[in-house]
Amino acid sequence: MIQLDVSIMGQPYKLACKEGEEGALQEAVAYLDAKMSAIRDAGKVKGSDRIAVMAALGVTAELLATKSPDGPLADMTMSEIKQKIAGMHQTLDTALAPQENLF
Repeated sequence: MIQLDVSIMGQPYKLACKEGEEGALQEAVAYLDAKMSAIRDAGKVKGSDRIAVMAALGVTAELLATKSPDGPLADMTMSEIKQKIAGMHQTLDTALAPQENLF
């Protein structure tokens, strides 16, 4: 595990993540910091805890908007979808690979 020092709305946090996932964690921190800062700067919500809840609700709404209630991928996680796509790529690569001794 790797520990990263980050800042969200000016508050320092020490977060742990797996090696190789630092970029994704830093991207998530930057996204959350932007959401929380925008809510704070709008001046309609006071208190860090309330700002955090409002940001969490906004991010959750965004996530739920990306999920389709119908279709073949409706019950799959993003990880499962990525694995499915990787499998499709492998199948296509195999099918499109140059075939030797066709004749």
